[in-house]
Amino acid sequence: MNVEALEKPLPKPTAEDYATARLLEALIEARLALEFLQRGLVRNAAGKAFQAWRALLASLLRLELDKLAQIAKTDEEKRRLAEKAVPRVPTTRMKALSQLLEEIGHANISAWTSVALNLREYQYNGPDPDLAASMYRSREEAAKDVVLLVAEIAKRAEALRQRVKWSAELEEALRALKEQLK
Repeated sequence: MNVEALEKPLPKPTAEDYATARLLEALIEARLALEFLQRGLVRNAAGKAFQAWRALLASLLRLELDKLAQIAKTDEEKRRLAEKAVPRVPTTRMKALSQLLEEIGHANISAWTSVALNLREYQYNGPDPDLAASMYRSREEAAKDVVLLVAEIAKRAEALRQRVKWSAELEEALRALKEQLK
């Protein structure tokens, strides 16, 4: 696995390569999530799955920035999309950003973002039989959602094959992730 790709500086969010770099990050983080699961590190796996989803959202937000700007209600909202949402994907705004992506055609992305946010909560709080600090009663419940979210990342990444600069590195990362999901 080319984890060095995670250590490289990202291209500027205004560059075409930004979406490609964030997509590669999503695939690598997703593979790390599965590796952590195999080692029994469910909370770490949940965190990596969340990071992978966040990277995927960053890629989608960059790819769809023009469409998102068209549905933005104010110039301030357009500016925030370009200057804050794309480069940072603030956790507190992930639901709203996902709803915007859904509005322009990314079906069910809001529901998957909710899963990712639940996994982030699990990462920090672990299993909670009372569901007060986490939406998962057990490690097994969280582990199942990690696998489901990673599979969704693979599916959405593959759908972007024609929309980003698809490289041999991306192809290998997707192939390896799909192999690991089997």
